[in-house]
Amino acid sequence: MKKILIVDDEQDIVESLKFVLESYDYTCYCAYNGEDGLKLARDIVPDLIILDVMMPRINGYKISRLLKFDKKYKDIPILMVTARSQEEDKLIGEETGADEYITKPFDLDDVVKTVNKYLGKED
Repeated sequence: MKKILIVDDEQDIVESLKFVLESYDYTCYCAYNGEDGLKLARDIVPDLIILDVMMPRINGYKISRLLKFDKKYKDIPILMVTARSQEEDKLIGEETGADEYITKPFDLDDVVKTVNKYLGKED
């Protein structure tokens, strides 16, 4: 079973993503701040990470950069989720290694499709 790490400080977003993704037989791990998210990523080595940008302690850009520049984690796809939809934010996301950039509010079905694309599952 594929492991997904969801890191977001908005609990309702984490819960909705977890609920939907688990219905597709993914195992979800959750963290509500950047520090816990980074620690969990290193502990469980997930198959994919859904990462919010604006979070307490460590922001998503920094987590993405730390993981993408470490050969043990560099191949884990990172889906950045953010309320910031400026072009410049997307560029920072790409520079820090995010594989996809999803803006809030998002459609859960779209997130699931993107996750399935990276983890090789068909709808």
